[in-house]
Amino acid sequence: MQTHGLRKVFRDLGRKVAAVDGLDLAVERGSVHGFLGPNGSGKTTTIRMLLGLATPDSGEIRLFGEPLAGRVPEALSRVGAVVEYPHFTPDLSGRRNLQLLARSAGLPKSRADEVLEQVGLAGSARSRFRRYSFGMRQRLGLAAALLKEPDLLILDEPMNGLDPAGITDMRDLIRGLAASGVTVLLSSHVLAEVQQVCSSVSIIGDGRLLASGKVQDLLGESTAHTRVGVPDPQQATMVLTAAGYAVARDGDDLLVQGHDHPGEITRALAAHDLYVTELSAVRPDLETFFLVLTGHRPRPESGPLDGPAQHPDGTAPKSTPKTPADSPTDSPTGRPVDAAEPAAEDPA
Repeated sequence: MQTHGLRKVFRDLGRKVAAVDGLDLAVERGSVHGFLGPNGSGKTTTIRMLLGLATPDSGEIRLFGEPLAGRVPEALSRVGAVVEYPHFTPDLSGRRNLQLLARSAGLPKSRADEVLEQVGLAGSARSRFRRYSFGMRQRLGLAAALLKEPDLLILDEPMNGLDPAGITDMRDLIRGLAASGVTVLLSSHVLAEVQQVCSSVSIIGDGRLLASGKVQDLLGESTAHTRVGVPDPQQATMVLTAAGYAVARDGDDLLVQGHDHPGEITRALAAHDLYVTELSAVRPDLETFFLVLTGHRPRPESGPLDGPAQHPDGTAPKSTPKTPADSPTDSPTGRPVDAAEPAAEDPA
């Protein structure tokens, strides 16, 4: 998957705003590639263009070595995606929902059971979708995306709503898919998980590419940071910035980039009657790299995609309230939410 000079402009109060501005991405076949950026950075708009839900104003998208323009249905037949929050028919079982999707795609009903087993939902296949926890709904959305055995899988916040065991299962599943040759583009605000599962990442801000490459290479090139605790972080930021330091805010603390002599930081602050409550070296990790690069901590998106996303069967879902995660219902066995709840009708 590649993009070249990708650009998308929207109008906001009569003025043009570039949501994506000359974006170049390159994702290797069979890799797990993290697609990261602060809220409002252009990730959502880019994903919509990759899925044919928005048309670029300029630039090119290439999927499987061919331009996407003019061949959207053909190219997307090889793409699976989980974006927004998964929506299915509430009073049908997870299995029945998937069987209907399989039939519409010309696949045997048995494919539904295969993907339910693959995502850890076999034990709750007969439970009605409306009784699923948020984490189980995430799993069912992934199962739907896997029905057609895609060559490219686009996952937006796949760890949302999963308990620790579910996160481990999801991580192993993603790695296994990549090992089998599936390319995975993963967007997530949980950068500790991204660092564990992704071999490479691209970080964007204001619609532009800020950094891209192998995770180990990016972190290896990252300079040392010093965490500085001060009572007045705003004043301390002004002082250190004026003194020539690159400073990022991390809550009430500061991260000073690329400095090996923390005593000089203390003296610079003391000269302005600012005392230090904490001074420590920070080992480079993806979250620190992201914070210094963008000036923001990663956070989940506050809302859905900026436009109607599609079901894996190609239909636009209605908006429904987010269901809170319920860890006991998202166990690795995928047991039903309520054992007393009667199983949904599940005809053979």
